[in-house]
Amino acid sequence: MEDQKQKKPRILCLHGFRTSGEILKKLISRWPETITEKLDLVFLDGLFPAQGKSDVEGIYDPPYYEWFQANKDYTEYSNFEECVAYIEDYMLKNGPFDGFLGFSQGAMIEAALPGMQAQGVALGKVNKIKFLIIISGGKFGGKMFGMPKLASNAFSEPIECPSIHFIGETDSMKPENIALLEAFVDPIVIYHPKGHTVPTLDDKSLETMLGFIDKIQRMTFRG
Repeated sequence: MEDQKQKKPRILCLHGFRTSGEILKKLISRWPETITEKLDLVFLDGLFPAQGKSDVEGIYDPPYYEWFQANKDYTEYSNFEECVAYIEDYMLKNGPFDGFLGFSQGAMIEAALPGMQAQGVALGKVNKIKFLIIISGGKFGGKMFGMPKLASNAFSEPIECPSIHFIGETDSMKPENIALLEAFVDPIVIYHPKGHTVPTLDDKSLETMLGFIDKIQRMTFRG
């Protein structure tokens, strides 16, 4: 059993704004076991308790967390460097990890990490990120979101890290999802009819996801 577990890509999962690792775990559990049994998923809570009302109040139980803070128009950020340092510290103490899965605010952070790591400004003490699973992500420096100082060069070069992107047709952040997509080399995309959520998987998206997992397993465990 232990040997089997070691053959699963180990993934650090970053939840959305003012939710929690436990809530993301419940959302991901909608996916069939044919997906989840192939992955070693670890769910981390954001560093900061929610500093305002959560959109999931009354749906999912508290506590709720956020990764960093921003002003109303997302031009200025606070605690972003602390957030990235917190993630790296957790990886050092609980790793190694092979890749990331993120939703919403968590997906925005993970999308910037490979570029920041390549630039030498973040995750310098941990293994190179091998892949990303991005659900309803957004791009720092896009039309909706400014750029945290630490991430100022995160997208200065095309991101070569293998990635799969979930994009909702009715997601208010769809333009940001697309802008982020364009920052990656050969991204794989799953479009779904829902909005800003972790979608269930139909037969076609299940096949695409299984193909991506097969790819990252071969890449992670070769040799």
